[in-house]
Parts: sequence; C-alpha cells; structure tokens
Amino acid sequence: MLPEIIDRETFWKGKYLETLQTTYINLAKKRITWESVKRITCNGIVGIVPFTDNGETILIKQFRPPVERFVIEFPAGLNDKNEPLIEVARRELQEETGYFSEDIEEIAVGPLSAGASNEVLNVFIARNAVLQGSQNLDHAEEIEVIKVKIEGFYESLYALERDDTYIDLKLYGLFELARRHI
Repeated sequence: MLPEIIDRETFWKGKYLETLQTTYINLAKKRITWESVKRITCNGIVGIVPFTDNGETILIKQFRPPVERFVIEFPAGLNDKNEPLIEVARRELQEETGYFSEDIEEIAVGPLSAGASNEVLNVFIARNAVLQGSQNLDHAEEIEVIKVKIEGFYESLYALERDDTYIDLKLYGLFELARRHI
C-alpha cells in the first residue's frame, strides 16, 4: 500500500525542469506537503560505465553550475529523442568521449536523489570500448576525457579531487557494480 497523492502543483516550469509541491496522505493518515524538482522533456536518464580492453575505465570531467565546480563522473545523458535507452547509452558514450562499444548492457536502475527529484538513472556497462572518432559535444558541454586504470582506480580517483573538483559519489558504487559484470 502506498501513500495517496491528493494534489500536485507546479510552481515554476523551465525548459528542462519544473518545481513541484506534492501533497499526500501518508500511511499514518497525516497530510504531508513535499517540494521537489521534476525532469521534463526527457524519457529517461542513462549513465555509462565504460571499460576498454586495455584494463581502463573512461571518466569525464565537466563543470556543473549547480555545485559551482568541476565534477569527475561517468558519461551520462538524457533520453530527449525517445530512443531505446541502450541506444541513448551508446550515443552518449560516443558524444561525450569519442569511444564506442558494441557490448553494452543495463546493470542497474534507481533514483538519483529520491528526496528532491524524480530522476531515475539507468546504468549501463560498456565493455571493450574503443576510441572511434572524436567527441561531439552539445553547445553547453565542455568535457575532458580521463582514462583511469582499473588497477589502482581509487588512488587515481583521489588524485583527481581538488578544491575546484568534486568526485561524483556514484562513481564508487557504480565502478564496483560494473566491475562484477566485466
């Protein structure tokens, strides 16, 4: 049995996000009001954990305005063209890194920040990724590609952290999960 949603009001709507106030009756029969952000104009979010046949994983570094820092993360993207999610993963890997993989598999699905947003991430592993061309970035993207050896992954990751650079916390768990699927 789930709590009953009784009202949902949009406070603001932009091009990609809207802010909501949701009112619901919880299981204890109390009326609760909750604020959140909803991703719009996309039909899913993908994250890709790519591995090369040289014992490396591919990371990206890009500036993220909400946290006002660079963030080291795995390639990711939005399904804003209503493609199958596996095709979005393949496309985003190539666009953000220049790498391509025929061997892509979904390994996990789950919310990114369930207390604040409706975003659900579909995680894919990309095995035997090979450099095939160059990046094809969106106008707002400035992405540095970083190759890290699987052996010594954590030490390499810690060395990338700086005052102006965060490490996306999802990296740690997704790396371990994907490594089990190599």
